[in-house]
Amino acid sequence: MRNFISVLLCVHFIINFQWVHAQPVTVRYTESNTDFPNPERGFYIPSQTHAGNFVPLNEQQLTQYRTIQQKHGSASYAIYSTLLFRYYILDQFVNKPLSADFLQKLDNDFAVVRNAGLKMILRFSYINKVHANGCADKEGICPPYGDAPKAIVLHHISQLKPLLQKNADIIAVLQQGFIGIWGENYYTDYFGDASDNGAGRVMDSSWRDRNDILKALLDALPEDRMVQVRTPQMKQKFVYGPSAPTDAQPLSREKAYNQTDKARIGFHNDCFLASADDYGTYYDYGSSSTPKKPANEAMRKYFAADSRYGPVGGETCDDAFSPQNDCAPAGHAEQEMAAMHYSYLNTGYNNTVNNDWDSAGCMHSIKKRLGYRFVLKDAHFPSAGKAAEPFAFSINLSNKGFASPFNARTVQLVLRNTVSGKIFIIPCKTDIRFWFSGTIHWKETITLSDSIIAGSYALLLNLPDPYPSLSKRPEYSIQLANKNVWEAATGYNKLNHMVVIGK
Repeated sequence: MRNFISVLLCVHFIINFQWVHAQPVTVRYTESNTDFPNPERGFYIPSQTHAGNFVPLNEQQLTQYRTIQQKHGSASYAIYSTLLFRYYILDQFVNKPLSADFLQKLDNDFAVVRNAGLKMILRFSYINKVHANGCADKEGICPPYGDAPKAIVLHHISQLKPLLQKNADIIAVLQQGFIGIWGENYYTDYFGDASDNGAGRVMDSSWRDRNDILKALLDALPEDRMVQVRTPQMKQKFVYGPSAPTDAQPLSREKAYNQTDKARIGFHNDCFLASADDYGTYYDYGSSSTPKKPANEAMRKYFAADSRYGPVGGETCDDAFSPQNDCAPAGHAEQEMAAMHYSYLNTGYNNTVNNDWDSAGCMHSIKKRLGYRFVLKDAHFPSAGKAAEPFAFSINLSNKGFASPFNARTVQLVLRNTVSGKIFIIPCKTDIRFWFSGTIHWKETITLSDSIIAGSYALLLNLPDPYPSLSKRPEYSIQLANKNVWEAATGYNKLNHMVVIGK
């Protein structure tokens, strides 16, 4: 009996000695070079359907996009994808409200995407085809174009609002759409035709009408979701009004992610590196008092600064700008993606460009670097802690991607008992939307739960989706690019450290 009591006292002394005299432990990690799926980034799969001939999404097919690396269409390269670009063409509703049947089909699509573990890049338009009849436009695209008037568009957005709110968890981003052919806001019957078929510029009244559509879309979404516009000038004209200059100030870090309208607007460039100004992406389309004119330098500078704090994506559209759009050293494709903070690109178009990246050897890097890619370097943890007491740690990591995450995400330190498996989750304060490309030094002090029982615990890091519908689904959690870290069954990243907790 005396020996048994001595052993208990010894164990009690050791546990308390470890807590009182806990020394920080340094843990080092090994980077992984593999390509793997992560939420809200990478190459997307394009999909479209017409309201007049609605083809619903297939859950089994969508699930395979995320779980099986495969080639799509004319692509020479295989990808994992967590993003579906879904294009809804409202061809039946140009002059009338959306039907209950269409809205139900749309809701069904959202449910399929959620079940498959993907997220959507969403766009609506009324027309996706062109016709020519000898008009003035140099591209041969002629009016009438076929989009809808402002009153119809605003009513449709009001009808869509309940569905967008209900399904915001699986909407990565909404594109402005609605206006013009393809929803790209250029060839339009009602919102200012800047082509040679129209006034050759966008008048102030048309900018105001466009701003009203963008405002309605922002209001239709929860405040934690963003809208992408086709050109940087569209954001300038919304934030500063129709007379906004091309050198208008971009969003600042201090005002980023504060859920105001101007902090919720990103960009989609549908002609990435197609020409010196990406076929008019970086252009001044004028106003009532100013003509349409080139503005490549000013617009590119604005885009590069503003895009750090929001979603950027798009597609390639033409290989005419080769070799500039090629891999280095002949081209600067990756340099451009990094400078403009690209999170996603289309795997279906235009593969005369994308396939060149594959054959020239930079596609593997692009697949890994679109969006974020977090790599643990080393971490410093206490060897012991105590319930209800502060627990300080530091982690050094690197974001080797082109951008940081653009949607808010929960960060959790997880303690898992090595005997019972019981877990205790402690929320962290860091905001990974500010984990920009480069080195990240994360230091934080959390308070351990007062209900945690004494024992040995494994430390893990969890970066789940904040929506309750997705927060416990591992396919929506962020995986770190390290060896021997990821737990596919839980969505946790092992920090490879044990800590002794005392009471």
